[in-house]
Amino acid sequence: MSSHFKSKPRSSSSNNAEELGFRNVANLGVVSFFTDISTEMILGVLPIFVLTELRATKALLGLMEGAAESLNYFFRVLSGVISDRIGRRKPLIFLGYAASTIAKPFFAVAASWSDAFTTRLADRVGKGVRTSPRDALISESVKETRSGGAFGLHRSIDQLGAIVGPALAFMLIPAIGMRGLFVASLLPGSVALLVLIFFVQDRKRTIKRSRSVAKNIRVVLKRRFNLFLVVIGVFALSAYNFSFILVKASELGVESGSIPLVYATLNVATVIAGLPSGLLADRFGKERLLMVGFCLFFVSSLAGLMISEGAAFAFLVAFIYGLYLGTSESVQRALVPSFVPNEFKGTAYGVYYLLIGACASVANLAFGALWDQFSMSAAFSYSLVVSAVALLGLGTLLSLGYLKQ
Repeated sequence: MSSHFKSKPRSSSSNNAEELGFRNVANLGVVSFFTDISTEMILGVLPIFVLTELRATKALLGLMEGAAESLNYFFRVLSGVISDRIGRRKPLIFLGYAASTIAKPFFAVAASWSDAFTTRLADRVGKGVRTSPRDALISESVKETRSGGAFGLHRSIDQLGAIVGPALAFMLIPAIGMRGLFVASLLPGSVALLVLIFFVQDRKRTIKRSRSVAKNIRVVLKRRFNLFLVVIGVFALSAYNFSFILVKASELGVESGSIPLVYATLNVATVIAGLPSGLLADRFGKERLLMVGFCLFFVSSLAGLMISEGAAFAFLVAFIYGLYLGTSESVQRALVPSFVPNEFKGTAYGVYYLLIGACASVANLAFGALWDQFSMSAAFSYSLVVSAVALLGLGTLLSLGYLKQ
């Protein structure tokens, strides 16, 4: 009896801590929600803006997206390591969100591809600075056994903004045009910063100030994590940016004013997949759900290769691609902390994102160049072959138990 009554406060305290942790994750999701409204209201039209109004080629579009993502991921390494060393996540998260919010309206005055390129780089630097500390804060807010659900929750709230953003773009473009839309993106971005300041809390954690950046990286690069990175890297070499899904939609006959609706469809699918995939990953294994995500990408690429006409099919391709994003990204982010000590989570996310960024640069440049120089079929065939190699590698590691703790 006595033991029974003594156990209740501990259980209540544990439940309170878990509730507060998920509330922090949800608040971070709200920050991402408003930021995504700001970002996605312009990204749904940016590829068409760059190709038509600024007269860039598809190869230059691929170069812009690849370079932007590489810079984004490079800064994720720096910010992850710095946040580990200072023992705080929120200052870098704020700096990153603020940089992106300020940068995006400059698309409105772009007169050439190089202007858009510079603005895109500045926006992605902001994303790079905030992402590793934010993911580390999410993982520190909940137990590791609940991390899949936490990342799925954050991803789903985040992607709701990616639905609202393109819908707003569809309504606003007839009234204010694309350039006016870029200026309007400042408002939801500013709301995100206010939510971050007043509602998101840092978590207390161990600080390892005595280690250098190189030593931090050496600590996280152990056998299991290295194997995970190899498979993820090979897959990332196949994974073209969503911009090419929108270009594909345009070539299938979707009017330029309706392209944001294709993008909204993609993001609806991402929301649908986000939370369920995280919860299923916690229950059945994150590695298995990652395999599902890879398979969805393969199917979306196969659809992109085989479907050559019909505007309605553009929405189908976008939906399948969105399911892949919602499944794969949430599960990958939830897997990273399981390979490293708690005090080096920021560094591990930084290394992970650096690899993804380097491979994304190659993937997007190759995909765009193959489309330009040969054909759309050549580009999608490249992605199919490389993603099949990654699927085979992941399946082999899973069957041999190399990714198990």
